[in-house]
Amino acid sequence: MADLELCYMSAAEALRRFRDRSLSPLELLRALIARAEAVEPKINAFTATYFEEALDKARLAEARYAGGKASPRALEGLAVAIKDETPLKGRRTTQGSLLLKDHVDERTNPSAERILRAGAIVHARTTTPEFCVVPITWSRLWGVSRTPWNLAYSPGGSSGGSAASLAAGSSTLANGSDIGGSIRIPASACGVVGFKPPYGRNPDTPPFSLDWYNHIGPLARTVADCAIFQNVMAGPHLADIATVRPKLRIPPVLPEARGRRVALSIDLDVFEVDAEVERNTREAADALRSAGVEVEEVRLGWPETIKQALWWHWGAYLGPYIRRYAAMGPELVTDYVREFLDRTRANTVEDFFRSVELETELYENLGKLFAKYDALICPTLAVPSVAADHDVADRDFKINGKPVDAYLDWCLTYPFNMMSRCPVLSVPSGFAANGVPTGIQIVGRPFQDVSVFELGAALERVKPWLDVTERRPAI
Repeated sequence: MADLELCYMSAAEALRRFRDRSLSPLELLRALIARAEAVEPKINAFTATYFEEALDKARLAEARYAGGKASPRALEGLAVAIKDETPLKGRRTTQGSLLLKDHVDERTNPSAERILRAGAIVHARTTTPEFCVVPITWSRLWGVSRTPWNLAYSPGGSSGGSAASLAAGSSTLANGSDIGGSIRIPASACGVVGFKPPYGRNPDTPPFSLDWYNHIGPLARTVADCAIFQNVMAGPHLADIATVRPKLRIPPVLPEARGRRVALSIDLDVFEVDAEVERNTREAADALRSAGVEVEEVRLGWPETIKQALWWHWGAYLGPYIRRYAAMGPELVTDYVREFLDRTRANTVEDFFRSVELETELYENLGKLFAKYDALICPTLAVPSVAADHDVADRDFKINGKPVDAYLDWCLTYPFNMMSRCPVLSVPSGFAANGVPTGIQIVGRPFQDVSVFELGAALERVKPWLDVTERRPAI
C-alpha cells in the first residue's frame, strides 16, 4: 500500500489491521511522519513534534498486537495530535502566546489523560491562535496556519492545526476545544468531521470545565472515527464536577437514518450566507432525503440580539481570564487579543444575566422545533473560509456585498455553544469554487448524541469525503 494511502487510512481500519497484523503501528507512524515533513512547511499545523519518542511507543504498541502480556487498548498505536491548548504534564503548552512560550504543564487535561491511557501516541501538538479567541489560526508565536485545500485560506480556528493536519494526512486523529465553534469551524474549512459534545459529556480542566459554553472534543476524517475517539474521551470524571452520568457510548453500528425528520435552516434567521455555501447545504439536504430522511425548511424565530449574547457571556468568563495574562506583557499580545479585550471590557453583570435570559428564549424556540424534528441542519460557516491572515477587526468585511462583523458573524456555530447541551456534528457538504470545503452542522436534541452521528453517517454514505485521491487536497 502506498504511503499516502496509509496517511489517509481511517482509524477504524488501522485498528482492524493492527489486530490482524496486516499493518504495524510503526509502519503507519513512519508514513505519517514522512507526510508531516512534506506538508508542514506549507500548512504549518504543528507547534511541536515528538517523532523519535513516538516511534519508540509505536514499537511497544506493535509488541502488544504481537501477543505480549498486555492487550491492545482502544486507540493502541494510533498517532493523535493534541491541540497546543490542552495541558499535558511535562510538555510545553503555549496557547499560541508569546507570554506562555516557555510554559510547561504540571498536570494533564482529563480528556487527554484518557486518550493517552487508551494507547494513543501523541506525535505532535497543533497550532491555535493566541488564547483561542478567534476563529482563525495565526499567531505572533507560531505564524500563519493554512487549510491544505487552498493555502491562501485559513484552516479556521481555534483548533485549526488539528483540522489541517487531518486533512493533509499527517495525523490519524486530533483533538480540539470549542467555546464558540472552535472544533466545528476548522472541521468545515478543512473538510473533516468535528464534534461538539453536550456540555458535561467530556471532562475538562478548570476553570473552563465550569463554563457551559466550553467543550472539549474530537476531530477525525470519518464519522466512525469521530465516534471511536469520542467514546474514549466521554464519561464522568472525578476531576470535573460538571461531567454527567452515565457514560454514553456511540455504538459501532449506527441505526439507519431512514424515517428521521430533520429541520433545515440556511441562515438561522439572522446570518448572511454565501451562495456557494447555501447551494452545498441544500445539496447535503437532498443527499439526506435520498437516504430516506425527511427534511423540511423552517424558521427559528431567533432575534438579531443573538450576535451580541456571546460577547456578554465571554465578557464575564473568558475576558477576565485573558485580561489576567495580557497584563503580564501587553506589548506581546496580538492585535486580535486587544480587539477581544476591547469588546469585552465594558460588559457588566447585567449583560451576563441578559445572555442567560436570551439562551432561555432561544432554546424555547429550538425546543419547540425538537418536538417535531429529530435534528436541525444548517451551514457551519457562512463562507467557505477567510484569508489565512484574516483580520477580525476588518471593518470592510462583506458577505453577498453586505457588511458583517469580521470577527464571528461568518460562523454559524456559536449559537449552539449557547445551546450547550445540544450535540453538534460538523461534516463536509461540498466544495466552493476556490477549492475550499464547506460544512453543515447537525444539531441534535439535548444529550441525544447518537442521533447526530446517525445522520452524519447517512450523509457520508451518500456523499463520501477524503476516501479517494480525487477528494483529497492536492498538496
